[in-house]
Amino acid sequence: MNSEKPYLISFPKIGAASLGFISIAEKENLPFVPKRIYWTYATPQEVERGNHSHKELEQLLIAVAGKISIKTESLSGEKEDFVLDSPNMGLYLPKRHWRTITYSENAVQLCIASMEYNEDDYIREYNDFK
Repeated sequence: MNSEKPYLISFPKIGAASLGFISIAEKENLPFVPKRIYWTYATPQEVERGNHSHKELEQLLIAVAGKISIKTESLSGEKEDFVLDSPNMGLYLPKRHWRTITYSENAVQLCIASMEYNEDDYIREYNDFK
């Protein structure tokens, strides 16, 4: 389900507290076909990351460890706040949404991206975004 707005996705949680859990991101619960996967870690709590948008790229962010806070803004000015603190939840970020991201200590963010890296797809200046 693609959207013009960011939204949370709940992934299946398989297992038991006595053994542990796994979650699976497969084609039927992904909003796009993945072209790149990367992870962000060891980000100091006082650092704010993101501060950009993308022209075409869509992303799915997952906090595989710790807590990640994401603020988004659409081109129309709609602002939303999201918190990822469970590895079976993800945040879909459509193209053309400004994002700022902060991390708890030892947070690990997994990013599933719809495109391979392309610097020309980034909008790094807020005024250019608006």
